[in-house]
Amino acid sequence: MRNESYIQRLRETGLKVTPQRIAIIDAVEKSGYLHPSVMQIYKEARKNSPKLSLSTTYATLKELSRLRLIKTLQFDRKENRYELDLEDHINLICNRCGRITDYTSSESADRGKIRKRTGFQVVDSRMEFYGICSECSSGTSQGGEERS
Repeated sequence: MRNESYIQRLRETGLKVTPQRIAIIDAVEKSGYLHPSVMQIYKEARKNSPKLSLSTTYATLKELSRLRLIKTLQFDRKENRYELDLEDHINLICNRCGRITDYTSSESADRGKIRKRTGFQVVDSRMEFYGICSECSSGTSQGGEERS
């Protein structure tokens, strides 16, 4: 179970395994969105932890991101999104509906080659392509609703 690995990682980083943290991790994983916003996470997490506050949700997401247990996707023109996939991949972002889809390619930049050639040690990366998703281009989109 994926959740068990996150509980183990919480323990390894020295964080207490609290019901709120578990509810938030579960919510990121089970929200139905690939890249949920803080409000989507908060609403989903409250199903398992009704006393969870929004400030605790923000603080927990910030801490989990700082410890590299989740990834925060920050944007200029839309709210932050969160994901559990820490592997290198490309985020495909639809300019119409806001959907964010993961695309994994074997053609990703090789961190080892970058370090060997330049001496630069990559500790994190993020790659995004912006455009129009297949649903929006075919006219089957849900009218600007952000679904992932």
